[in-house]
Amino acid sequence: MVSKKTLNGTDLIHYDSSVLGESNGPEVAPSISVSTTFRAPNPVDAPIDPHNFNMRNPPRHIYSRYTQQVSTRAEHILSRISHGYALTYASGLASAYAALVFYKPKRIAIRGGYHGCHATIETYRKTKDADLNVIDLDDKYQPGDLCWLETPLNPTGEARDIQYYADKIHKVGGSLLVDSTFAPPPLQYPFDFGADAYIKGSVGTKYFGGHSDLLCGILVVKTLEEWNVLHRDRTFLGTMMGSLEAWLLLRSLRTLHLRIPRQSESATILVTWLQTISRTPKGQFFDGVPGSVIVKVWHSSLQGKDSRGFDPKQQLTGGWNPTFAILLEKPEYASHFPHLLKYFVPATSLGGVESLAEHRLQSDPGADPRLIRLSIGVEEVEVRLLFQRGSFTSDPDVIRIFKLTFVRL
Repeated sequence: MVSKKTLNGTDLIHYDSSVLGESNGPEVAPSISVSTTFRAPNPVDAPIDPHNFNMRNPPRHIYSRYTQQVSTRAEHILSRISHGYALTYASGLASAYAALVFYKPKRIAIRGGYHGCHATIETYRKTKDADLNVIDLDDKYQPGDLCWLETPLNPTGEARDIQYYADKIHKVGGSLLVDSTFAPPPLQYPFDFGADAYIKGSVGTKYFGGHSDLLCGILVVKTLEEWNVLHRDRTFLGTMMGSLEAWLLLRSLRTLHLRIPRQSESATILVTWLQTISRTPKGQFFDGVPGSVIVKVWHSSLQGKDSRGFDPKQQLTGGWNPTFAILLEKPEYASHFPHLLKYFVPATSLGGVESLAEHRLQSDPGADPRLIRLSIGVEEVEVRLLFQRGSFTSDPDVIRIFKLTFVRL
């Protein structure tokens, strides 16, 4: 039995103290620095070798495209909780592009997942003289391939076997990049299962940010040498975070250990309830909801072991992912559904303290028009259905859905 992993609140609040220096002053919360450039010291007083400047622990800041105080602090905390060396970017897709520049793959093995990453791969292909082939995850691999494994999968929240694909790609000398956006620490640690690097692509925007108010991407590698290469690439790609975003990220990391377990536990309760509804026969009701209205519920907790023996609970060692999807009976139900919920906000994105419901077709043209993606926030965990009869569609024979809310019973 794999023990459930947790985050250390002391690390989240104090681990950046090593980069504060003597000049931090009396402030408890960091200030937002808007300066892009910093005063150079007199070489008589503080000689610095520009060829051996430590960008990870800078003795001073030169220009904000290289380093600045708050983003450096955030990266130290992110590295600690990610069990590697973390670098921040201006967005999740910026971190995805940085990974492509870093690995320079001959081919990319990928299937499904976030449509934005597929678009980023297409953008990267424009920079190549020869065509960059994209193959399926289960195709035969060759040297120079990059396996791009998103798990849990967007938008359904289903888990994929990291160790299986790590073994497969490493046999031919390729690399495994895991997109762990749906499962931030402490839910999943890709390095434990053979990943070479992982992007928390949009998890900076999503779970690490947690308040729907910043764009950020994270790329985590295993060694300082790799981090230094990525840092130089980031400098000249120009994809560093802004000062305000870095401050918002650092603020949000302080409560990550409180938010993620709560969201995970609440999602698991809701998944169980929705799954019961989906199994209710047509003509019958569960908690006032008519059977057949919900056709399917996707979530890693519902998968069980696959034919190879992969069990998602042995990979998601800190709890189940808080974002998942449901399939409704008709497209018109799905288009109205997010707007009928009392405490869910009808919006795209995920990971924030507020619960979100999205008709996925609105942001992903390739999605099933009946699919709803649900991101569970930190509201109270008991679930009660408040359903109403009314004009949900023009079909008078269908008892209309749904007002879902979290309330303490």
